Amino acid sequence: MSKDEKIIKETIEELRPFLNMDGGDIEFLKYDKKEKIVYVKMFGNCINCMSQDQTLELGLLEAIKEKVKDVKKIVNSPI
Repeated sequence: MSKDEKIIKETIEELRPFLNMDGGDIEFLKYDKKEKIVYVKMFGNCINCMSQDQTLELGLLEAIKEKVKDVKKIVNSPI
């Protein structure tokens, strides 16, 4: 696991409890360094949540970008 992946995973783990409080969850899948995209999988109430895009873009992505400047996008992957 690269240094960036480790930082991204740690950041997601820090924010996971907030999703858990609403019955949701998230798992880090991978970071495509070339495309600068973080792939995650959301579970529970997060799957059908109308605020999912806001959670990803305004919450998780912004928190990750504070620590890993190169990240451009976060994607909920159906993998």
